[in-house]
Amino acid sequence: MRALFIGDVFGKPGRSALLEKLPALRATSGPFDFVVINCENAAAGFGMTERLMDELFALGVDVMTSGNHIWDKKEFVPVLNSEPRVLRPANYPPGALGVGFGIFEKNGLKLGVLNLQGRAFMPPIDCPFRVSDNALSLLGATAILVDFHAEATAEKVALARYLDGRVSALVGTHTHVQTADNVVLPGGTAFISDVGMTGGHGGVIGMRYDSVLPKFLTGVPSRFEVEESSRRVQGVVIDIDNETGRALDIQRVDEAVD
Repeated sequence: MRALFIGDVFGKPGRSALLEKLPALRATSGPFDFVVINCENAAAGFGMTERLMDELFALGVDVMTSGNHIWDKKEFVPVLNSEPRVLRPANYPPGALGVGFGIFEKNGLKLGVLNLQGRAFMPPIDCPFRVSDNALSLLGATAILVDFHAEATAEKVALARYLDGRVSALVGTHTHVQTADNVVLPGGTAFISDVGMTGGHGGVIGMRYDSVLPKFLTGVPSRFEVEESSRRVQGVVIDIDNETGRALDIQRVDEAVD
């Protein structure tokens, strides 16, 4: 099985970059059995809309994961209950709408996808380590991909080591900066601290420099604007053994569009 995971698709620049580059990626690195993206920044950097969700599925995306920004567009939140292909982090407390994991089938292959959110420098929600134990006991899939949406590299590495041999891959999202530590761990779990961001890289992690700077200089909240220049598509390609669920390889994707 070959899976493509695309990191945080950020606003219109990220969506257009994915539209333009995905066919070329399929030609050079595919075919892909599953395409998974993190969508929490797809609507101008903050959340999702139903229209954008439909557009992304139309590109050939199979599953969407998310993180803390999935709640930003209140009109979209109820969609989480009706569309199981869009996941929110599984470790939000009981009562949160939506689901955090599922098994997805395509062309006779099955991929379990689990979405988790970190707690270091993030909102205080349930423990991702303990929630992952429960989720894996319910998933029962051979091949499992985990999107760990977290700030701290140490927390990401720790969870990857904790799940090594129990999931096929754990990929980090949220920081929007691609790391160079892609590796297959001893137990057969592919890992990278952060897959990066798909969108405009000419500013500050997806936003225009001149809209972000006033907050750093004055401490006063300012309105951020989406950066459009230097578009890139970033993510990873993961090869998984169909029989064992062990990762065979993980390679970074970092493709310039502009």
